[in-house]
Amino acid sequence: MSSAEAPSVVNKAAHPFDKAQLDTLLTSRFFFAPAFEIYGGVAGLYDYGPPGSVLDTLLTSRFFFAPAFEIYGGESFKFLGWIHIDLSINLGVAGLYDYGPPGSALQANILDVWRKHFIIEENMLEVDTTIMTPSAVFETSGHVAKFADWMVKDVVTGEVLRADHLVEAVLEARLKGDKEARGVAEEAVVDEKDAKKKKKKVKSTAVKLEDSVVSVYNTILAQIDNYTGEELGAIIREHEIKNPDTNNAVSEPVQFNLMFDSMIGPTGKLKGYLRPETAQGHFVNFNRLLGFNNGRLPFASAQIGRSFRNEISPRAGLLRVREFTMAEIEHFVDPENKKHVRFDEIKDIKPKLLPKDVQMQGRTDLLEMTIGEAVEKKIIDNETLGYFVGRIHLFLLQVGIDPERLRFRQHMPNEMAHYAADCWDAEIQSSYGWIECVGCADRSAYDLSVHSKRTGQALVASQALAEPIVTERAVAEYNKKTFGKTFGKDMPAILDVLNNYNDEELMKLKSDVEAGNATVALADGRKFDLNKDLVTVERKTFKQSVREFTPNVIEPSFGIGRILYSL
Repeated sequence: MSSAEAPSVVNKAAHPFDKAQLDTLLTSRFFFAPAFEIYGGVAGLYDYGPPGSVLDTLLTSRFFFAPAFEIYGGESFKFLGWIHIDLSINLGVAGLYDYGPPGSALQANILDVWRKHFIIEENMLEVDTTIMTPSAVFETSGHVAKFADWMVKDVVTGEVLRADHLVEAVLEARLKGDKEARGVAEEAVVDEKDAKKKKKKVKSTAVKLEDSVVSVYNTILAQIDNYTGEELGAIIREHEIKNPDTNNAVSEPVQFNLMFDSMIGPTGKLKGYLRPETAQGHFVNFNRLLGFNNGRLPFASAQIGRSFRNEISPRAGLLRVREFTMAEIEHFVDPENKKHVRFDEIKDIKPKLLPKDVQMQGRTDLLEMTIGEAVEKKIIDNETLGYFVGRIHLFLLQVGIDPERLRFRQHMPNEMAHYAADCWDAEIQSSYGWIECVGCADRSAYDLSVHSKRTGQALVASQALAEPIVTERAVAEYNKKTFGKTFGKDMPAILDVLNNYNDEELMKLKSDVEAGNATVALADGRKFDLNKDLVTVERKTFKQSVREFTPNVIEPSFGIGRILYSL
């Protein structure tokens, strides 16, 4: 909130909140204050005080937000199955927060800016889809199988820890202890506080490490989001990482699905989930959206709504919670043309970029180049993805994010979904380190393709061709009456094999039928004779005037609570 743009978000008549009051509160508690204040101050220069928990205390005391159900203080469920729940501190239900009057006003104004910046300016189609979602939808999308984090368990107490956060917290504490032993001061307050985004801050001990060990630790930390469960387990064993609270060993990492499940209806037979994202509601309504847009591509749908994730260890205020507000866009585009008509408007924006190649080398150097140059060099995969990176950048600056604390980090190969073409996260530097606040991914055609395959509904767009495409190919025609009498119950299996023949195989079948020695083999090894009374093969000419294709999707996804907190 050091920049002059910040007040614009909290100073709107529709949701009145006194910006001067907020500044007074923050400066009085020394979250920040004018630099050189005793000399009269210098306009535009600010010093930052101790952040983190001080800000949390301030915001909760003034009811920007507060733990939900706080007066109940949480239940004393020390163990639930093998999951250890520590509610000895009066925190209500971890990961659930209520917004008070100032927090609600700030969130409403952020969403107002978002709606104007994206939906209205870009002529997007706004939707509001259901939160409760049948299991079949998330089985198809892959969420049931793969939407999970890796967790480990304290082998003595049963306490559950998120594996990557445990590794990160312990290694950062060791690196801090190494600096203390070498007499090197911490480079920034942010680095000291970064571990607080994990389960707990780990106390450092002044122990000097070998230079090679420091290098290994830094490489691991630079790629912490890139590891599989097996790799995290190997790191934990190799570097003897234990629960810092008890010094007990931890178990091998296991997956924990982050979706809240439920039953729909009184019979208990229809399983459902609270959505972890709004995206699937867009995809299953694609045909309706395409029709509403008169069949034209590209177009974008947008939605603001609640999502739910059953976080293993929610911490750090609004940064890791179990219920939160998202604002998501699904931009549907022709896979053969990912140019954007407004790309020239943002091509000269110069955000700070952290490409995957830099991260794979264990470094975090930021590149400053224009979006146009990044797209030209294929650092950003295509114009439409680059356009939204630029628009996200402008939005975050508009609501008051300091550009010096904003970067775009590219997902590394193992971190990215197998179907994605490219993905960038807008990360904001806070007292908890670099926090992902917006994701922007090219999801290719995955979502529409899998839903189409599962439901049998064609989720495609069409384009009239300037010039028809004329092709010639072999076509098999069957005498179904004779076919059925000849093969009986085996007919479907035989037709399935023949219908999957390519052009070359069909022409060979034609030759064999004419020679009187044609056969078809099933997967179980059985063979059946074919003759011209059963099947004929002819070459035919086809004229295609319309091209059908499955659109690709570019998805910007905004965590509103994280943006609010980062202000």
